[in-house]
This record gives sequence, C-alpha cells and structure tokens, in this order.
Amino acid sequence: MITNQHKETARWAMQLALQNGCQAARVSIITGRNNSFEYRDKQLDRLHQSSENKLYIELFVDQRYGSFSTNRIEKNELEKFIKEGILSTRYLATDACRQLPDASRYYKPDGTDLDLCDPSFESVDTEKKLATARQGIDEIWGTDDRIISISSSYDDGIGAEYMIASNGFEAETSDSAFSVAVSVSLKTDGDARAESYWYNSAVYWDDLQKEGIGKKALERALRKMGQKKIESGKYDMLLDNTTSSRLLSPLIGAMYGSGLQQKNSFLIDKLGQKIVSGKLTLRDTPHIKRAFGARLFDGEGIATGNRMIIENGILQTYFIDTYNALKMDVSPTIASPSIIQVDLGNKNFDQLLQSVEKGIWVTGFNGGNSNATTGDFSFGVEGFLIENGVATTPVSEMNITGNILNLWSGLTDIGNDPRQNSSWRIPSLLFSDVNFSGL
Repeated sequence: MITNQHKETARWAMQLALQNGCQAARVSIITGRNNSFEYRDKQLDRLHQSSENKLYIELFVDQRYGSFSTNRIEKNELEKFIKEGILSTRYLATDACRQLPDASRYYKPDGTDLDLCDPSFESVDTEKKLATARQGIDEIWGTDDRIISISSSYDDGIGAEYMIASNGFEAETSDSAFSVAVSVSLKTDGDARAESYWYNSAVYWDDLQKEGIGKKALERALRKMGQKKIESGKYDMLLDNTTSSRLLSPLIGAMYGSGLQQKNSFLIDKLGQKIVSGKLTLRDTPHIKRAFGARLFDGEGIATGNRMIIENGILQTYFIDTYNALKMDVSPTIASPSIIQVDLGNKNFDQLLQSVEKGIWVTGFNGGNSNATTGDFSFGVEGFLIENGVATTPVSEMNITGNILNLWSGLTDIGNDPRQNSSWRIPSLLFSDVNFSGL
C-alpha cells in the first residue's frame, strides 16, 4: 500500500523535474500484489504471486511531452532516470496542446470513501484461496462421462495509487478484487468439443460467490451439444446479460475524444442528435460504493460525477480528455466512463425469451470486427434458435452483419437483469431484424 515514504518520493521526483527544466509534471506511484491459482482437473497446474512498486512520471518540457515509468524508485536511481527523461523529451516535436488540466476541474479530497478496498484482504489465507479454486472442480468432477477436462482458477489483487501534479492535484486511491472462474470441455459426437465457462468476481471476499460456478459452467457447456448452422436470414436477436455489453462497446468507443479528433468515429457531430432507439438511456454513475469501476477521479485527476450518456436515444456527451479538447478547441468532459448503467425495462430474461416468435439468442461472440469510422460490423456468434418463445436448436459458426447505429435503432426491449459484478451493468437486450448468415 501507499506509505508516507512513497508520497515523499513522488513529491521529490516532481520537484526534481521542475528544477531541471520542466514547466509542469505529474507523478504517480502505484503499488500492488496479486495471487493466482489454477487447477486443471484435480491437479494444481499454476501458482503465481507478484508484487509491484512503480513510479510513473509525465514531463511537460517547452511544449513537449514525455511519459516514463520505472520500478526502481530509490532516489539515487530516480535522479538519473528523470534527468535522462527530460533530455529525451526535448528531442520530441512540440505540441502546445500537451498541458495539465485546468486545476479547477480537479477532484478535491473531502473524506468520501467508495469502499473499494477490502480490509480483510490480508486475512484470507492461501488454503482458503486454493479451496475456492478446487470447489469448481469438485462440484462436477465425475458427474458426466462426456467431460474431457475442467479448469478452475482463483485470482485476487490489491493495489493503491498516489498521484500528484505540479498545478495542485494530490490524491490517492486503493482497491481490491477477487474472482473465480471455471471452464469445461465436453466430448461430442463429432470432432468439435463443446466448451463453456462461468465466473464470479467481487470487490470484497465475503461478496464473492464461491459455490455453483462449476455447475453453471457445465450447464452452459451441455447446452452447446449438437450445435449447427441454420438458414441465413433476418432474425430477432436476444442478448443475455453476459453478452449485451459486446455490442455496446463500439458505440461507446465512438464517443472517445481520440477518435473524434482524428475523424475516426461514426459519431462525429452527433451530439444532441437521436442516434439510437428512444428506448435506450445510458448513464455514467461513478460513485456506487463497493463496485467495480467506481472512482472519484479519472487518470488526469478530474473529478468524476453522474453523467447522462444517451437519453431516450439522444447523444448527450462525448468522453474528451484535456489533450483532445485542446486539439478540437472544445470543452473537455472526462477521459472515459466509470460505471455504465442502462435504464431498465420490466421484463426478466425468461420473459424476453418468451416474447420472441422467431429469433436467435446469442450466448457468445467469436471474433469479428467493427469499423470505427462507418460503424459497419461483422461478428461471429453462437447461441440458440428461438421458436415461439422457446430456445431450441444450438447454433454456431454464424455471423451477424450490419451497422452499429442501425442495430441500436432496432432495439425493441430492455431487460431488468444486469450483472452487478461488472463496470458495464448492461441487462438482456432484444433487437429486431438482425442479419444472420449461416447456411
């Protein structure tokens, strides 16, 4: 964790940079520890433990910018490292837009605690962690002759960051995370294997689901038995809460300042316009306690706050950091979203499924791409044919194609079932008239 010595070193490094020709500087010290255990069948297959102490420094020298990092943070080594960094930065081209943010936008510590670091982290001993990893194997070992292999992993980590900038920012943060995941491979009648997984994660150890992960992974793998292609055509598409964020990602990505500034976004000049179905309202809600993605400030130190992203289909904001805002001569917002939430509908997944007469429930994406400039996409998918509200034939080796904005304009219903252990809390979603290619 961050110590007073770490803070003193960061302040010293910043002053050293200013004394040697920098007009501004920003310094972060990051510490962390991670543990990872994996069982393959009944044998412990991997054990990994690591720790880090890293200093990251950003130098603003005569309208030039350089960033450097090192894990050797003793002062006698840092002095040479920083001075050489300043010298190297002077060789770069000038860019007047490389500046620290306006200090009035910084987060100012007020005692708020988002409860992101489990104080019991150190008390969870290795045997408990190994037992959690073994649990996923023990639940399903020997329960089905078609099982080829099972792998179960446990991971955790605790980290902290202290950041200081020469124009007045100073704050620190810490967090923890725990996760368990199980994957299962099954024999089928053909050459292909039926494979699937399940997982759970939490900020606090006590909130981590430790049982039922293996059973869920096996259940998901068994559902894939007998997968095949079906006839190409337009189908309704149902995404469950494990896949729904995949098709949101290109939409959010098009809102970033870097793409907008480089004219590499299909959302250029769309602010204030209706871009998707009026059913969709997206919000950035960064201050949810004990939640992945929660934060009080972004990577520049800018204070976070609740923000409307899309309201009733209308684009309300972009994600523009200081540099790209200066490049585009617009007001900055925030570098990236924190916790994305959707205004929920009133149906659970089963109710959405039952409402589909002819469609495909997509349970996984297998490669593909999306054009950031046009929004055109093509993704490989697998899942189930839906007939009269019932999931019937398992399907695979199919593709969906189209345009992201057209796809989201065809959003017809929103579920009420987001997973809470993700920074993108996106529920099940139902789209109409999606192009599927198969046979």
